[in-house]
Formats: sequence, structure tokens, C-alpha cells
Amino acid sequence: MTGTIHIVDDEEPIRDALSFLFDSRGLNARGWASGEEFLSAQPLADCACVILDVRMGDLGGPEVFERLRAMGNRVPVIFLTGHADVPVAVRTLKAGAFDFVEKPFNDNQIVDLALKAIAAHEAAEAMAAARRDLETRRASLSAREEEVLRLMLQGQLNKQIADSLGIAMRTVEVHRGRVLAKMAVRNAVELAAMLGGD
Repeated sequence: MTGTIHIVDDEEPIRDALSFLFDSRGLNARGWASGEEFLSAQPLADCACVILDVRMGDLGGPEVFERLRAMGNRVPVIFLTGHADVPVAVRTLKAGAFDFVEKPFNDNQIVDLALKAIAAHEAAEAMAAARRDLETRRASLSAREEEVLRLMLQGQLNKQIADSLGIAMRTVEVHRGRVLAKMAVRNAVELAAMLGGD
């Protein structure tokens, strides 16, 4: 895992205990005494996960969470909550938080939950990057190559594509080769698998 787990809680003993706990498992952790301090420091470039207390003196956890999302940050957030705050925590889950943990919490549970949140976030980021890459490659196709691609996805052979588009079969072969090269696949089967039969 790369990055830091940020612990935002106005109770120093909890920050220290959690920092020690993550450090003992070989994970980078940093504590913040308030939501304002955390947000104003903008430590998000290295942020792997945020452990966020629901109730704090200045900004409450849900407000900090809303500000993170308003900034476009999708880092996984786990809320620490007292029993009375469970309804608030449930609302934050619906708004996209990863999970919440009731105090007092089990040490191993919170570390395992943070690792699970980070792994899920990294997988989602990798999928999003792959999707963007695919969109970029597809956007590089010419209008004619896009037409050939669509007919390839329909299972048409070169001769059928040539007839459909009113062009020579040799021209179809050239376009087909360019489509496969630009989309970085070896054949129409891989292309269909990549595009989900689009």
C-alpha cells in the first residue's frame, strides 16, 4: 500500500492509539486534531484513506466528508461513531462513505477495514484509468475506422463489411488492421470482450 492513512479526531488518545496501531502493521498514519486542520493542510496527494470522527469541536465528520467530495476527492472514508451517531453514519454511507466503526472499536477490525477500503479504492481507480485509456484509444479512430469497428462487433466478415460500406475488401482489411492496432487487441473476439459488445 502506498500513501498515508489520515486520522481526524479531536481526542488525542484515540489519534495516538490509532497511529500506533497502523504503524505497528507497517502502514503510514498521521493524526489531525480537527477537520479544519486536516482540510486546510490539503494532505490529499498522499491520502490512502481517512478515519474520520463523526463528532468534533469545529467541523463534524459529515461536514468534512462533504467538503472532500465537493473538492472532487473520492478517497475512502471510514467514520468513527458513538452509538448515538449511528443514524448519521448510515446517512454518510448512503452518501458514499466506505463504512463506519462504533467506539469502542476492535483494533484488528479497524486496520482490516482500512486495508479493505484502500484495496477497493485502488481497484476502482485502476478500472477508471483503464476505462479512460479505452475511451482515448477509441477516440483516436477515424470515422471510417469507427464504422468498421461497429460492423466487426456485429460479427461481420471483411467481405460483408466491404458490401455494407461500399468499399473494396482490401480497404476494409487496412481499416480493420488499424482498428486492432489502435485498440491494442489481436482480433475481433478480444475487441468485443474489451468493449462489452458495444
